[in-house]
Amino acid sequence: MLPKARIHADPALELELDLFDCLPDSLVLLILNKLAHHSPAQVLRSFTHVRNLHIELPSGDVGTEDGVLLKWRAEYGSTLQNCVILGGTRVDRKPVGAEHEPSSEDNGSMPESFYTNGGLKLRVVWTISSLIAASTRHYLLRSIIKEHATLVSLVLTDADGQGTLTMGAEQLKEFRENQLSASACSNRTQVPACNMKLKYAPYLELPGGIALQGATLVAIKPSTEGSNGGHVSRKETDAFISGAFDGPFKFAAKALMKRRTYLLEMNGF
Repeated sequence: MLPKARIHADPALELELDLFDCLPDSLVLLILNKLAHHSPAQVLRSFTHVRNLHIELPSGDVGTEDGVLLKWRAEYGSTLQNCVILGGTRVDRKPVGAEHEPSSEDNGSMPESFYTNGGLKLRVVWTISSLIAASTRHYLLRSIIKEHATLVSLVLTDADGQGTLTMGAEQLKEFRENQLSASACSNRTQVPACNMKLKYAPYLELPGGIALQGATLVAIKPSTEGSNGGHVSRKETDAFISGAFDGPFKFAAKALMKRRTYLLEMNGF
């Protein structure tokens, strides 16, 4: 049996609505789940005047080892505008009353072992894999955006809670007005050259008795910011990062934002 994608579409208020627009949400979702062996674009051709669209894929795109945390959130117009990645080499349940012994290497700087034991290489792999996943999802949305001119918000998530791609009204408008740059492999859009800010903590205690080892936050922006979608202030970027995740992982992102920043650059691909 093929995995199912879940789709929720909110109709616009129009004087003339087709019959699908008159159905209750529960029945709409039932119909969509029955048609889930079709692509979201095929299913949505039965609808008109869709304004807010949320598609949930059956699983995340990036495979990780057991116990590893990897989450990402990306904003797109016709190309990448913002992306933040939260990772950890292990998520543990902290026993009640247990005290963590601070690491001698945690002085606020990146420990030497991070460079010698493959820690930095692992974070680069996480970053590239997440960007490929985001750009692949972005490419898959092109026909949906083209065929539904009434869309004002679009969210694409997965059942694993790994990645989220979002587009607002201005970003959708910019998408329609600009030609997409496909990558050489032709099944995703081009990832532009980017500047990255990496923050790291060997150990973070999170609310709910959770401990995150090898905690890493990577904030990514195109090097040519302003060419598509205008200038974004640091305050707006910080708000995007701090609001990217929920629950204890929101706490982790905010805690990591206070750590020392390491700058990296990446060519487009």
